[in-house]
Amino acid sequence: MTNPLLELAFEIPFDQIRAEHVEPGIDALLEEARARQQALAASTGPRTFENTIAALDDMTHGLDTAANVVRHLEDVTTTPELRAAWNRVQPRIAEFRSRIPLDAGLWRVLSEYAEAPEAKSLTGPRRRFLHKTLDIFRRHGAELDETGKQRLQEIDVELSRLTTKFAQNVLDSTNSWELVIAEEEKLAGLPPSARQAARESAAAKGLAGWRFTLQAPSYVPLMTYLDDRHTREQVYRAFVTRAAEGEHDNRPIITRILELRRAKAHLLGFRSFADFVLADRMAHTGAQAQAFLERLRERTEARFREENEELLAFRRSLEGSAAPPLAPWDTAYYAEKQRAALYDFDEEALRPYFPLERVLHGVFSTFERLYGVRVTESHDMPVWSPGVRTYRILEADGVHLGSFYTDWFPRENKRNGAWMDGFITGQPAEHGWEPHLGFVCGNLTPPVSNRPALLTHREVETVFHEFGHLMHHLLSRVELRSMSGTNVAWDFVELPSQIMENWCWERDALDMFAAHYETGERLPDELFGKMRRARTFRAANAQMRQLGFGTVDLALHIEYSPDRDGDVIEYANRTLQRFSPAPLPEAHAMIASFMHLFASPVGYGSGYYSYKWAEVLEADAFTRFHTEGVFSREIGNAFRDCILSRGDSEDPAELYRAFMGRDPDESALLARSGLLTR
Repeated sequence: MTNPLLELAFEIPFDQIRAEHVEPGIDALLEEARARQQALAASTGPRTFENTIAALDDMTHGLDTAANVVRHLEDVTTTPELRAAWNRVQPRIAEFRSRIPLDAGLWRVLSEYAEAPEAKSLTGPRRRFLHKTLDIFRRHGAELDETGKQRLQEIDVELSRLTTKFAQNVLDSTNSWELVIAEEEKLAGLPPSARQAARESAAAKGLAGWRFTLQAPSYVPLMTYLDDRHTREQVYRAFVTRAAEGEHDNRPIITRILELRRAKAHLLGFRSFADFVLADRMAHTGAQAQAFLERLRERTEARFREENEELLAFRRSLEGSAAPPLAPWDTAYYAEKQRAALYDFDEEALRPYFPLERVLHGVFSTFERLYGVRVTESHDMPVWSPGVRTYRILEADGVHLGSFYTDWFPRENKRNGAWMDGFITGQPAEHGWEPHLGFVCGNLTPPVSNRPALLTHREVETVFHEFGHLMHHLLSRVELRSMSGTNVAWDFVELPSQIMENWCWERDALDMFAAHYETGERLPDELFGKMRRARTFRAANAQMRQLGFGTVDLALHIEYSPDRDGDVIEYANRTLQRFSPAPLPEAHAMIASFMHLFASPVGYGSGYYSYKWAEVLEADAFTRFHTEGVFSREIGNAFRDCILSRGDSEDPAELYRAFMGRDPDESALLARSGLLTR
């Protein structure tokens, strides 16, 4: 049997890969990678960059590519057979990878090269890669004794297994819940777009009535607009208790993940998992990340409390002074009514102006104007599901920079959220560079009946955000795969993505794509003005929400002790309550489905603060575009040259200074959020 995983090339045969290919394919690639590792570890003779560092960088390339493809398929089109196959091979991959820094032969080879004259004369990215590689080996156990190495490997394998199970529990728990409403009068307040989507969701399942799920395109409109408070409460409670009970219960998994992460950090000489993770990131330590979040909290909290007092007062202006305090299932509903009253603005009014096809045109046009590239759709690459589309990105002179896939709509066999990743990282070639290959996925509002997919403005921001990540990958020009594209410090990686959201608020950018799907009328000035004025509405609440997630993440990985602090869910809720606009219900268990923290061995664990850190960077960096022209090719080229093309080839703080000419200033974010004077 020919195994497509063993013959992966630029055009990945997604239409041929089956669950039965996974185990034999991965096992064969593991053997190949082990053979390369053993050959490098046993090698002797004069050490050079090519036969040592470049060989190490290329050692697992085939395995990494195949594993990424299989993991991706398990994310976007899982089946019981594929899941079972992935669950069998993932511990083997984790065990192999965890042993690389523990290989005494590899450490000898690296140490010998580090003392060679060539190594001492290295400059630029090669010098940085050598030093980072030595540091990574040390931080991942190269200098442990054999007992310590064995224990570290056991921890890594168990973390890989548990975090995979965590993600699968979230998917299964989300998909196991539905609400079908039979009486249309119970849909009062819900916009026509949400009603129609719910009607079609029910019909697709052979049901009468209107079907709602815990997928974002279904959940968010219901919580924002539905008048029926009882139903809002029912859906909210289902959402915040996903994967917190029964066969999909993640509670014990979280406790064990935290225990293993803490043990790993201590084994490697770090006080906490946060200190271990952040050692090579911009924040450097857990304490500095906590201090960053606390500074922002102090400058946000007063306005946060005012906003919530104003919202309660608004509710009582509608319902009388006896109206009860707000519950968590009330805040989005009354906030939307308050926004409409203050700004005469309903977010649903924007949907007709954001059909997905035009939004994509806007993204591509923005990149063309900023970076001088062209995006063209292609139809010659196999895909993993109907509706997945493929594109090429070209330099102005026609040079092929890379290709990518898009997969925008929810499916029951697809994970939640929106994300980007790379399949292939191009390398220098005889005549230029090999092209890169990546993808973006989302769970956007799908088309219904004969109407195209009409997005919320927040979904438009999501599209721009993920394409920012994609450009970081596709425009990279770093010779070493491990330092290319998005392989940067996680508190820097969101800069290229979050900065792109700014163009969703600029009139010049919106005029390229925001047009009514039926009439072609551009977004009216009046509606644009309302949207802009409402931008900072409840900005303190939005900021406190993110600060809460970052704070609970660091608290779990620095301070939490089961013996002292008790149940992990209750501990997290006590922390999150300080950042919530309403009292959290007793059964609240949001972290049981917090994929960012617990769906991979590291992921955003101890790193959720990165979103706010990067938001400080992007708000500050965008001031240069705003001052000198949001479509300035000069500034766009500078951002491409200083940030997008450079990967991790230089310290991110230096890359930022190269673009801005100075260190970042937090005041830009506060000013944009209307919080600068607070």
